[in-house]
Amino acid sequence: MQVLSILLQAAAGGGAMQQLVMILMIIVVFYFFMIRPQMKKSKLEREFKESIKKGDKVVTIGGVHGKILEVQEKTFIVEIDQNVKVKLEKSAISAEATKQYAPAAETKK
Repeated sequence: MQVLSILLQAAAGGGAMQQLVMILMIIVVFYFFMIRPQMKKSKLEREFKESIKKGDKVVTIGGVHGKILEVQEKTFIVEIDQNVKVKLEKSAISAEATKQYAPAAETKK
């Protein structure tokens, strides 16, 4: 009986290395499923906002459609209707919505 309890205690005591491996695996999973995709999305958003030029049609985060009239360092001048101009921060332009609505607008022409 004592031999059995000694063997069971020995098996449970050697888990420090296994716990370390499990923690490292959790960190790797978080990196590949959460951190890395967010970094890619952020990079694509930044590249999109840097590539916007005069004449591009965009959609703001609030859903306002417009045409870029002027590109400044941190802002855009957007025409949302005839003679209606709005100054917007670059962060207010939605890359996903602009890409989603751009093909639909081109097919209407």
